[in-house]
Amino acid sequence: MADHLVVVIDGPAGAGKSTVAKMAAKRLGFAFMDTGAMYRALTVKALRAKLNLEDEQALIKLAEVTHIDLVNEAGKPLKVTLDGEDVSETIRSTDVTNNTFYIARTPGVRHVMLEWQRRMGREQSMVGDGRDLGTVVFPDAAYKFYLDADFDIRCQRRIDELKAKGQPVDEQALKADLAERDHKDFTRKAGPLKKADDAIIIDSTSMSIDEVVDLIVRRVQSKA
Repeated sequence: MADHLVVVIDGPAGAGKSTVAKMAAKRLGFAFMDTGAMYRALTVKALRAKLNLEDEQALIKLAEVTHIDLVNEAGKPLKVTLDGEDVSETIRSTDVTNNTFYIARTPGVRHVMLEWQRRMGREQSMVGDGRDLGTVVFPDAAYKFYLDADFDIRCQRRIDELKAKGQPVDEQALKADLAERDHKDFTRKAGPLKKADDAIIIDSTSMSIDEVVDLIVRRVQSKA
């Protein structure tokens, strides 16, 4: 970690963490680590294997024999590979979204992921987004941010994102799902979502994505 800078952005679903982290990484010339994509990739493998997602030991064994890689290539979107297969699109399916919670809440799986993520932080400067990066994975990260926004704003952003992709949206169902996801994120026993004591809190309710990215980049560059 001494030779590389690690910037972490935690926060609830729909706050814009991935988009902000991706843009900030590009502007800083750092790698981008999408931790959610890693859990989604393992979810893909678990669903394909038809595992019981309540079986913690089976999920841990699966994680231990799985290779997930985040490929950062200049000028290209982040590529997520699962045992060498590009699953960048597959991990965004509704089925995967609805089942990733089972993977993310499993302590043994999170331990395996934690080791992968820390290794990435030792190998390169990076910007990562997640739920517990600043509190559990990288407690000594050089820069910690907690990105939040009002619930209704987060819902609308997710609705707009899906509509932009041409996907049908049941707005009431989406709001109920996001509320349930918040509850699970804040209350799960393994790596719950919470603010690191030394994190810079950013309320993006009335901010644009570019304004949030500018703030983060300025902070990092002013002390780099």
